[in-house]
Amino acid sequence: MILDGKTALVTGGRGGIGRAIVARFRREGAKVYAADLTQEGSLAVHDEDGSTFIKLDVTQEADAITAMELIAEEVGTLDILVNAAGIEIEKSIEETTLEEWNLSFAVNATGTFLTSKYALPLMRKAASNGTSASIINFGSYDGFIADPGLAAYCATKGAVHALTRAMACDHGPEGIRVNAICPGYVDTPMLQSFFTGDGSGGGGKTIDQLQQAVRDVHPMRTYGTPEDIANLVNWLASDEARYASGQLWILDGGLSAQVQQMKL
Repeated sequence: MILDGKTALVTGGRGGIGRAIVARFRREGAKVYAADLTQEGSLAVHDEDGSTFIKLDVTQEADAITAMELIAEEVGTLDILVNAAGIEIEKSIEETTLEEWNLSFAVNATGTFLTSKYALPLMRKAASNGTSASIINFGSYDGFIADPGLAAYCATKGAVHALTRAMACDHGPEGIRVNAICPGYVDTPMLQSFFTGDGSGGGGKTIDQLQQAVRDVHPMRTYGTPEDIANLVNWLASDEARYASGQLWILDGGLSAQVQQMKL
């Protein structure tokens, strides 16, 4: 168990990817705090996975402070922070309201900022024993290239990528590693809502046809699972990744490697 004795906080911990990360961390021996808006989360499931639930709205500074105070009281340090909370609005900028734009940045970018800001004192303590602490942010392949109809989402993920590099530079000397995982299509409630939304460009196709079309555009002819993402998060969280920092780890089944207009 490569995370034995470590303490982790996962925001969005009751979502599709978040739950997979929490479960993997628990199997690897970590004490895990799963933070989200509700215990049931986006999967509408209430189960006992051995984690400790924290009600946390990542857009609220007071919530971030309260969460870290709880961890400080119960454990005293924090080894791992995963900023997995996120939202996606399927619109071009012309269609996006200012409220929607601000909400996208509040959750995806400001939320990453707030939880990281208030986790840092606890993470410095964790790193003071000679091992590194690890922050893992969630960017996206959409922070490099863009899907149509996801303007605000793409902008927020580009911001997370830049913030990740800046944090790695600032806090590396303190023993805190910072990386971002940049998933492509992953089978989550967010992806399923994309299939039914205007941004999918469905053109009257059935959900099954859209899903197959998405699989076919990948060189590996499939899209990812939450467990695929959790595997990489788990490694970046562990001491095996002690030399990995400041990087944007694309995990997309080869999707962004190909020249789109030449695919067969």
